[in-house]
Amino acid sequence: MFDKILIANRGEIALRIMRTCREWGIKTLAVYSEADEQSLHVQLADEAICIGRAPASESYLRADRIFSAAELGNVDAIHPGYGFLSENATFAEQCADCKINFIGPRPEVIRQMGDKARAKEMARKAKVPIVPGSDGVVEHENEGLKVAETIGFPVIIKAVAGGGGKGMRLVHNSVSFSKEFNVARAEAEKNFGNGAVYIEKFVEEPRHIEIQIIADKHGKILHLGERDCSVQRRYQKVIEEAPSGFLDASLRTKMGDAAVRLAKRCGYENAGTVEFLVDKSGDFYFMEMNTRIQVEHGVTEEATGVDLIDLQLRIAAGEKIPFDQKHVKFTKHAIECRVNAEDPDHNFTPCPGEIILYYAPGGNGVRVDSHAYGGYKIPQYYDSMIAKLIATGSTRDVAMNRMNRALGEYIIRGVSTTIPFTKAIMSDLDFRAGKVTTKFIEEFMKRNGRG
Repeated sequence: MFDKILIANRGEIALRIMRTCREWGIKTLAVYSEADEQSLHVQLADEAICIGRAPASESYLRADRIFSAAELGNVDAIHPGYGFLSENATFAEQCADCKINFIGPRPEVIRQMGDKARAKEMARKAKVPIVPGSDGVVEHENEGLKVAETIGFPVIIKAVAGGGGKGMRLVHNSVSFSKEFNVARAEAEKNFGNGAVYIEKFVEEPRHIEIQIIADKHGKILHLGERDCSVQRRYQKVIEEAPSGFLDASLRTKMGDAAVRLAKRCGYENAGTVEFLVDKSGDFYFMEMNTRIQVEHGVTEEATGVDLIDLQLRIAAGEKIPFDQKHVKFTKHAIECRVNAEDPDHNFTPCPGEIILYYAPGGNGVRVDSHAYGGYKIPQYYDSMIAKLIATGSTRDVAMNRMNRALGEYIIRGVSTTIPFTKAIMSDLDFRAGKVTTKFIEEFMKRNGRG
C-alpha cells in the first residue's frame, strides 16, 4: 500500500478520501487555494500546501503546481477525487511520467471515454444499446437538421466534451433547431474550449439510472448495482437512491452486464460509472461513462456495504478485488440529498458566505459527508454543494422517513440552503410512490407554485 497520497481536490471528497487513508495508516498531503485556507481538509491532513489563488484556474486546475506540491511532499500517489483534474487524461499521463500512481483509470481510457462520440462508438462495439442519433460530431447546422428530421423530434444537442448540463439543448421542432444548435456550440466552446456537438433522439419520460463498476488490474470487472439519479434540476443531480424502485432483478442484470461489457471493451481499471437513460417500457440506452469516483458513491456504499474508496486504493496498489459478482447485494435502501448553499426561492441562486451556526443530524442510519462547520466561510469560486446527507433503511419507506427526520434536524444558519426544498420533496406523494423521471423537479415546482 502507499506511504503518502496527495489529494488533488477540496471539500467533502477530500475529507472522504483522507478518512480512508487514515484507516490504512497512509499519510495525506492536502493542496488548497487561498480561499480554502480554513477548510477542514487542510486542517485534518498530515501536511498541506497552498497552490494558488482562489479561482480554480489558478489553483486546483494547475497541474504544474500540484506536481510541485507532490515533489515537495514526496508522495507516491495522487487521488483526484471528482471534478477538477479527475478526468483529465494529460494529468494522468503526467502522473505516470513523474512515477506517481494515479488513483483512477489509465490515461488512454480517460481520453477515449471522455469523448462522448468515441464513447458512443465504444458502446456500440460492446453491444450496449445507444440512443439513435448522429454518427459522431455534427459540423454544420444544416447537417444537424437533416439528422434531427431523420430520427424525429424532439432531439437533444450535446457537447462532445460536455458535462453538468453545459452545451446541451433540447429542440422540439425544425423552426428552433438552428438557434439552439448555435447556442449549444457557443456554450460548449465557452465552458470546455471545444465547440463540437452531436445529436441524439430525446427519450421521453426517462429515468436516469447509473451503474457503478469496479475493475482491478488483473482483469476482474464487477458492477455494484444501480443508482437512480432521476431527481435532477438542469441536469444537476439533487437526490439519488439505491436500489431503484423501477428496476426488477432481470433489468438490473441486463444493465449491469451491459456496463461490465463496456468496461471490458475499453480495458477499464478502478472505479467508474456507466450512465443510462431508461424509458417507461424499461428499454435502456447508454449516455456516457464517468471515469472517476462519483459524487454520489456513498449511496452505493451504504446500500451494499462496499467501501469504494478503499477499493480504489487497493486496486491502484495492484491488489485484486476481494469478492465476486455473486457476493454483491443490496442489503439496505439508501437515499442521498445534496445540500447546496443556494436559495430555492430565488431560482437557486448560489449563496456564498459565512455559516453562523451548523448542526448536522445523526442517529441510526444517517450519514453526513461535509466540510462545513460553524464559522466556515463558503467561497464563491466553487460548486455550491456543502454536504451530502444519506439516510438508509430496511425499505424505501424507512429510508424516506429517516431522511425526512434528518433533514428536519439539519441546522445551517447564515446562508440559504436547499434543505427545505429537499424536505418538501420527501413529503411529495409522487416521489414517495416512486413516480419520478428526469422532469420530476420541473413538475414538482409547477405543482407547488415555484415554477
